[in-house]
Amino acid sequence: MKKIGIVSLGCAKNLVDSEMILGMLKDGGYEIVNDPSEADGIIVNTCGFILDAKQESIDTILEMTKYKKKLIVVGCLAERYEEDLKKELPEVDLFVSIRDYPHIAERINELFNDNSLQKGLCPTSRVLSTPKFTAYLKISEGCNNCCTYCAIPLIRGSFRSRPLDELIEEAKMLASRGVKELVVISQDTTRYGTDIDDKTTIVTLLNELLKIKEFEYIRMLYLYPNEVTDELLMLMGKEKRLTPYFDMPIQHASSRILKAMNRRGDKEFLYELFERTRKFIPNAVLRTTIIVGFPDETEDDFNELLNFIKEVRFDHLGAFTYSQEEDTVAYNMDNQIDEKVKKDRLNRLMKVQRKISYDLNKTHIGEIMEGLIVAKKDNHNYEFRSGWNAPDDVDGKLFVTSDKPLELGEKVKVKITDAFAYDLYGDVLN
Repeated sequence: MKKIGIVSLGCAKNLVDSEMILGMLKDGGYEIVNDPSEADGIIVNTCGFILDAKQESIDTILEMTKYKKKLIVVGCLAERYEEDLKKELPEVDLFVSIRDYPHIAERINELFNDNSLQKGLCPTSRVLSTPKFTAYLKISEGCNNCCTYCAIPLIRGSFRSRPLDELIEEAKMLASRGVKELVVISQDTTRYGTDIDDKTTIVTLLNELLKIKEFEYIRMLYLYPNEVTDELLMLMGKEKRLTPYFDMPIQHASSRILKAMNRRGDKEFLYELFERTRKFIPNAVLRTTIIVGFPDETEDDFNELLNFIKEVRFDHLGAFTYSQEEDTVAYNMDNQIDEKVKKDRLNRLMKVQRKISYDLNKTHIGEIMEGLIVAKKDNHNYEFRSGWNAPDDVDGKLFVTSDKPLELGEKVKVKITDAFAYDLYGDVLN
């Protein structure tokens, strides 16, 4: 029996691909190992989104070459730079681009000179790499937004919803394996169904997922702001198992910069969106993502962004400096911002957000939250996840103390007793 290991880099959407690759290998008789030194082959599933991610992918590939095993590179970097990588990294035995995933089984068979892999990638044959009580459901591929800074459409292609019946079959498989928390993901989650002729929408999908009673919590990530409808808000306000968690990346708040980014909607639209969200769902948790230092971002644009953040007051906020990505529209824009200025703006932004986060966190003291135990520190101390934070390590953490031993995945209620800039602490209620 051949042994194989995988290193999965990048986002949760890439992780789902890695889980399908592992499922294909397991079905073909391969043994999955975590130690590269024990493997006959190593797969690196790469990210090619921004410069730092690309560098991490290259570094990981080079690290894996040290083990002198069959080395397979897949994913976004292989899709975007396959020919260049073949020249620069002759140590790699096989590159498989995303567009070649339908043939990945035969490509690996050729590499190992056998015929053990008889089936390709299958969503219902995933080997879950997340804790058994939580899993991701990827509902589409690609993106149509064509933001001027983003290479995702170049890598993943145009937006394509997965068929509803296929998603429900996969979700039922996850439920049968003990998944209690389902995290619905896509490059553009709220766009789901817009390319299907039968009026299927994200609300259609959520209503079908809610019929699967094993799911204690259903959470969505990556909601494009312009596609958050009143119908969706009403459903999330009504259904307690739909976590009132809104991950809506806005990228900026200056209408001028938003237009240059080719984002739909302006600052006034965003104000109205968050006001409407809180009107429908008073306990809504708001998370967003910001890019600072986009080409031609002036100090006035940046201050406009800071004021917006102070007024809206996001529960969670991730920020990045603009990365100049080749083949994107913004790559050749005038007035590229100096890296030192970008980093200074990032630090100023996060200083503002740190205070907002701390002030908001203090309002949770005394609140009772419900959720799952997700990690064990020792016999009395655990990590807990509620509707307040997502499982992708972007948000702060919830640490709790319990008088009695608890199991991972156990559903508990917690009283929040203390708050810090990003984290909360509490006691499990017996």
